Order: sequence, then C-alpha cells, then structure tokens
Amino acid sequence: MFHRTARVLEHVKLAERTFRVRLQCPELAAAIRPGQFVMLRLPNTTDPLLGRPFALYDTVLEDGKPVAFDVVYLVVGKMTGRLVEVAQGESLQVWGPLGKPFLDVGTPDRVALVAGGIGQTPFLAYTRELLGTRGFGGDVSRARTKKVSLYYGVRNANLAAGVDDFLAAGAEVHLASDDGSIGTKGFVTQLLESHGKTEPLVGCGPEPMLHALANLAAKWGVSCQVSLETPMACGVGICFSCVAKVKTEEGDDYKRVCIDGPCFDAAKLVWE
Repeated sequence: MFHRTARVLEHVKLAERTFRVRLQCPELAAAIRPGQFVMLRLPNTTDPLLGRPFALYDTVLEDGKPVAFDVVYLVVGKMTGRLVEVAQGESLQVWGPLGKPFLDVGTPDRVALVAGGIGQTPFLAYTRELLGTRGFGGDVSRARTKKVSLYYGVRNANLAAGVDDFLAAGAEVHLASDDGSIGTKGFVTQLLESHGKTEPLVGCGPEPMLHALANLAAKWGVSCQVSLETPMACGVGICFSCVAKVKTEEGDDYKRVCIDGPCFDAAKLVWE
C-alpha cells in the first residue's frame, strides 16, 4: 500500500453532480487492479477527519507506463461536497491500492456488468482488462472474453456518467432509467432480464439492486459477483465498521468489505 500526496491533473464534470478527478501517482497507478479502491482525504483539514473510499475508474498511461489514475464520484455528502472544490494543480492525500480485485470469471464468451447509480465506476478499467486492451497491476494484457455488455441504470438522463468512455473502451452499453428519460424505463435488473439468461454477472450499485441481481442469478443458475458500496472509515481492516454478513460452512459470519472484498460471490452473501 502506498500513502502519497497526489497532485490533481484534471477535475472535470461528467454528469449532474458527477465528476472525474485524475491524480498523479505512478506507483499506485502501476499497482492497482480493477475492483480495488483507494482512500482519499482532503489535505490540511480535519473536516471531514476520515478519508472516503473511491473505486478505480481507469489508469492513465504515458509512453506505455501508468502515471496517474482516475476516480469518479457523485456529490452526496460533506466529503464529496468539498472535494468538488479542489482545483487542478492542488493535491489530495491518497492511500491504496486497497481491497481485492474482481474475482476470476474464467474465459466466457461474454461478461455482463450491471451498474446502478454511481456503480459504473469500477467497470471502465475492468472492461479494458476483460477485453485485453490494457493490463493492470503489472499483468500483461490478455483477452478474457470476446464481449463486455454494460447494463447501466440511473434515475434520469442527467445522471448518466461516462457512457462515451465505455463505448470507446469497446463495451456494448444498455441503459435504463427510472423515469424513461434515457434508455428503457424501469430497473436495470429488469432490462437485464429482458435480454435473457447470461453469465457471468458482475454487479455494483445500491444494495437493493444487488439483491435483485443475486436473486436473478439464482433463478438463472449462473455465477454472480458483486462489488459492495459499504461505507468505510479506515479502509485497512482496523475499525471493523464495514462488515458484510456471509455464509460459511460453520454458519453465518462477518467479513470486512475493505480487506475481504469489496468483491464477493453474491451467493455467499446474506441479504437482509
């Protein structure tokens, strides 16, 4: 794990209340893998005191080497409300990579990525990794699948962020919205189901959406992993504030999302 003060190279708006921040940190950019996350903290302040977790969105290459990484966030609270004020050229405290990368999906013909809300953020780098157009964490790039389909649900069209990025990365994109202002009207899991049985499934988003996705996977009898958006305090397993209930051979237990996840086999989670 690296702990650095990283300079902001870019800070741009992608959609309503949604921004991408690019941080210069070659060591972290070279080590992080899709599914992992970093903790960010505003410098020179104790308000807020604790850092916040942000998934890897993408890495940035220069002469073929990683020199920076991107995270995407939605302004929802004090930390993100202040983060949006950080300008290009200023700095943020960052530590990572944290957590475990996405679980191995083998070499299927197609992988379905299912995102709700801000849940698309871990999937851009993952799309590149799956299609073999970019290696991460020191791995040589190799194709794991022929096609990546992103199913992305938002409340309305104004909140759809990064769609062009996914198209440029080679993903097939299917959109759903609560109000029908973009894509199909309804839940993203309904959109996925309308396209028919597929596997493997990989989800990230609000817990009700993930629960629905897990139920759909069980109905179809297919594999499904989910990246949990559990709030965290430390990000390194010390505080035990981010536990998820899981099934084990000895009965139900709890795992720390920050070090045992954030990616879990959906069938092993206890949904409450």
